[in-house]
Amino acid sequence: MGVTIAVDAMGGDYAPGVNLKGTLAALAEDADLSAILVGDEKLLRSELEKLSVPHSARLKIVHSDEVISMEDHGASIIRKKKNSSIHVGLRLVKEKQADAFISAGNSGAMMAGALLILGRIADVERPAILIKIPTAEGYVIILDAGANVDCRPSHLVQFAEMGHIYAQTIEHIEKPRIALLSNGSEDHKGNDLTRETHGVLKTRKDIHYIGYVEGNDLFRGVTDVVVCDGFVGNVVLKTTEGLGETVFQWFRKEVKHDVLGMVGVVFMRKILHKFKNKFDYQPYGAAPLLGIDGMVLISHGRSTDVAIHNGILTAKRGVEQQFTKRVTEHLERRRKEEKQAK
Repeated sequence: MGVTIAVDAMGGDYAPGVNLKGTLAALAEDADLSAILVGDEKLLRSELEKLSVPHSARLKIVHSDEVISMEDHGASIIRKKKNSSIHVGLRLVKEKQADAFISAGNSGAMMAGALLILGRIADVERPAILIKIPTAEGYVIILDAGANVDCRPSHLVQFAEMGHIYAQTIEHIEKPRIALLSNGSEDHKGNDLTRETHGVLKTRKDIHYIGYVEGNDLFRGVTDVVVCDGFVGNVVLKTTEGLGETVFQWFRKEVKHDVLGMVGVVFMRKILHKFKNKFDYQPYGAAPLLGIDGMVLISHGRSTDVAIHNGILTAKRGVEQQFTKRVTEHLERRRKEEKQAK
C-alpha cells in the first residue's frame, strides 16, 4: 500500500522552498512513498511550477491559510490557529489520511498540538524528543531533548523504554545499551531524580541498562541510548551544535594565518569535510516525538532540503516498523507484569 507522509510546507526558516525540494527528493528515492504538502495551495502550486514538477498521484496538497511563526507561543496558539499548517497536518494523521507528520516549524506548537490532537499512547506519562549526536564511531541517541524540563523518575524510566524500542526497531541495534546521564559513575552521584531512576533501572531485566555515564562519555560511543530530563538534554543538544560550529570556525580562522596550514588544508579537504558533517544535524533529518499516539517528527528550524528529505525517510521507517504499536504493546505488557507481581 505504501506510506503517506504529511509535510508542513510552511514550517522552518527557509519554507516553502526547502520543504518542497526535500519532499520531491524523498519521493524520487522511494517509490513506495507518497506525500501531502500542507500549506497555502496557491503558493505551493506556483513553487512546484517553478520547479517544473509534473503531476503525480503520489504528491497532493492540502490547503492551510494560517501559519504558526517561531515567535508564537505554542501551547496557546495551537488552539487559536486551527487552520495552521501544523494543526491541519496533525489532523491528517488523526484522521488516518497520513501515516506521519513532519514539520520544521514551531516545536512548542508541535508538542502542544500533538498532545491536543493525537494524545499520548496509553500508559505514557510524558512524551519525549529523541535526538542523535555524533560519537567517535557513529552516534548516540539522547532523550529527552527538550519536551519536559521537569521530570519524575517514572518519566525517565519510560524514556529508557521508548529509547530501547526505537534503537531496536528504527536503528536495528539488537541489544541497545541504555545509560543515565549523571555527574559521576558512582551510585551515590547525581541528584534525587537520577539516583531514584538509577535504582529502578538496575532492577529491569527487559532492557540492557549499563548505569551512569558522564558528559565526557557521550562522544566516546560507550552506550547507544542516554536518558535525561528535557532541560539537560536540550543543553547537551545546543552545546554539541555550538561546539561543532565553533571548532570548525576556529580552525578556518587559524589556517588563514598559516601558509603551511593552508597548503595542508588542500590535502586534508576530505577529512575536514567529514569532520564538519559529523556535527551536522541534516543527515539525521528530524527528531521523533516519542510517546505520542502517531508518528510525529520535529525538524530543525534551519533545516535544508537534505534534512527534510532524511526526516521524511525516517518517518517512513517508523511507520513501516510500527514503532507506535510496539511502544503500546511494550507498556501494556509491563503493566500486566507489574499487576501480576503485586
